[in-house]
Amino acid sequence: MKRIYIFIIAVLFSLITYAEQKDKKTIEEKENELLDFNSIKKVLKSDQLTKQVTSKQKKITKLKKRRVLNRKLKFDIPNEKSIWSFLSEVWLIQNASIVKWDFKKPDYGIETTFKTFLEDNGYYEKTIKILLVNTPNITHMAIPANKGEYIFLLSVPFIRTLDLSKLEISILLFEDFIRVKKGYFKNYVTTTKMKELFGSNFQGKKLNLKEFKTLFKRYDDLIYAKGFTFQQQFEVTKAVSSILKGNLKLWNLYFGVLKKIDDLIKTNILYDNYVKIYPSPELQINWLKPKRTVL
Repeated sequence: MKRIYIFIIAVLFSLITYAEQKDKKTIEEKENELLDFNSIKKVLKSDQLTKQVTSKQKKITKLKKRRVLNRKLKFDIPNEKSIWSFLSEVWLIQNASIVKWDFKKPDYGIETTFKTFLEDNGYYEKTIKILLVNTPNITHMAIPANKGEYIFLLSVPFIRTLDLSKLEISILLFEDFIRVKKGYFKNYVTTTKMKELFGSNFQGKKLNLKEFKTLFKRYDDLIYAKGFTFQQQFEVTKAVSSILKGNLKLWNLYFGVLKKIDDLIKTNILYDNYVKIYPSPELQINWLKPKRTVL
């Protein structure tokens, strides 16, 4: 009996020892796992910080590049497609006292009529600006503008003296529209050196204002004195006639407008200069008249 007790006690001690060893092992494993996790966490944290630093450095680099680019863009001269409206507006400001565009005038509804006229003749999505001027020195003129844009100068005294309807005015402006599309104005005022400036950058250089002054001087020459050549006028007249021939009413109106202008310049000294700019309404009429055939 005593031996049995001793055996049972021995077994119990063995079980207790095993349990203690098992618990000890479990605690050690947990500690090791915790240590491993802490190590991984440190690595992850370090890696995350590195990523954040790298990301911030990239952002700073981008900002620096953008700042440098923005600074350089301030010295950009627009390219030829997007500079002309600006140049013409500068010229208009410089010549405000001569052109006399800054005056009170009613809304004649000319722009709406002219846009409709253009669309009826196949010219869509055009940005039109008609600047009414209070002077007989400029009768009508299309000046250079950006691609798809058109700036027109139209004399109120001129259209009132001729007593032109909105449709007749549209036909007159259409002639200017064709003229500016052919590029006569731009070709005359643009020098070779000016072409080199278009789209260039003058950062760290002195801007060559002399070329701009030359360009504006050539604006003056063409608008006030030189005008267009006989050949250019012939080409424009034939082009307008060809387009309007599909509508006999419009073609006859064009012919009638030219006759009105021809009569005006022969009887009103205020418009003596007209033939220097647009030579000559009388010749235009002759170009439009059907040729007589001799049998």
